[in-house]
Amino acid sequence: MQNRVISLDVFRGLTVMLMTLVNNPGDWGHIYAPFEHAKWHGCTLTDLVFPFFLFIVGVSIVLAKPDGEPVPVSKLITRTLRIFLLGFFLSFFSRIHVGDLDGIPLLLIRLVFTALITIALLGKYAAKNQLIVSIVLAVMMFGLAFSGLEDFKSVRIPGVLPRIAVVYAIVGFAYGRVNLPSLAVISAVLLVGYWAIMTLIPVPGVGPANLNEGTNLAAFVDNLVLPGHLWAVSKTWDPEGILSTIPSIATGIIGLIAGTQLRKTHLLALGGLILLVIGFSWDLTFPMNKALWTSSFVCVTAGWALLSLSVLRYLVDEKNQTTFIAPILLFGMHPMLVFFFSGIIPRALNMIKIGDQGIVGWMYHRAIAGHVSNPYVASLMGAVVYLVIWYAILRVLTYVKWTVKV
Repeated sequence: MQNRVISLDVFRGLTVMLMTLVNNPGDWGHIYAPFEHAKWHGCTLTDLVFPFFLFIVGVSIVLAKPDGEPVPVSKLITRTLRIFLLGFFLSFFSRIHVGDLDGIPLLLIRLVFTALITIALLGKYAAKNQLIVSIVLAVMMFGLAFSGLEDFKSVRIPGVLPRIAVVYAIVGFAYGRVNLPSLAVISAVLLVGYWAIMTLIPVPGVGPANLNEGTNLAAFVDNLVLPGHLWAVSKTWDPEGILSTIPSIATGIIGLIAGTQLRKTHLLALGGLILLVIGFSWDLTFPMNKALWTSSFVCVTAGWALLSLSVLRYLVDEKNQTTFIAPILLFGMHPMLVFFFSGIIPRALNMIKIGDQGIVGWMYHRAIAGHVSNPYVASLMGAVVYLVIWYAILRVLTYVKWTVKV
């Protein structure tokens, strides 16, 4: 099997592009409907982004080691820490303060720290030194988070990249050390076990097991283990929390198994259909829910991932339909760069104020919202403009042959 599978790069690219549109609407108060998450139970197009990434992580582990050899533990630890800490730093960025500095001076200081983190966690240097630097940074950042210092006492620890890191670590360790039938059984046990945990165990201080927002067992565990370090919107639970990470491991395992069967397009499609049937059936009693990462959500999203990859395998790899994939590949080959700096850039630019608005909001209202009557269409246009800007950035990086790998 070739290490580079173009269809997977296209799949990853489409996922990154959708993520960019979803995470950067022109106006958070008027999100274009297809790019909204389900309010609680349910699954929208937007809700597919994160599980698709975890599925791709599993597939990519196989492609990185097509001989079936286990991933060295030192490499697993280094890459896990680098991914985790990149996500962790996104929570730190807006909490960095120096005395009474504000505005541009504070922005410059935060950008200096960002540059140092970028070099440390995305730079290319000796593997042994990468491990040492990652461990040192982890000790420093966790030390600050639990130091009691006012600026960092409520910094968020869970997140998208931290969960990707945990799934990568576990699934990457299993590859080459646990056979495929056992991995399939482990995945099933994780999903059934999570269903039992969430629906049968009473919630301390609340009452019977439930799947309601903020009162379920996952929320209780989050608030018990990481009080003050959770999602800022809720403060008492996290959509990328502790218990809900258990079934997300199954998403990665399904991707891993798919990676070993990439040549069998029909099996990918069949597996996708089977998972969709299981997922939609399970949804009747254990509803699809991204924030809880319910077992039905795992099955349905993994089913769509398998079907999507099988279609792309057929069209791109087998039928060589590659006419329009070049722009998509740009995003597919720089996922970590786009994710990390898509988080940094808006935070940084909005520190530059024009009147009482950050510069991003000011530009959006001047250039787009002020000329489009429908606020939802204007919000969509803002997201598309941001996507085009990223396309231009990636074209330049490709031209100068600059690539980033964690």
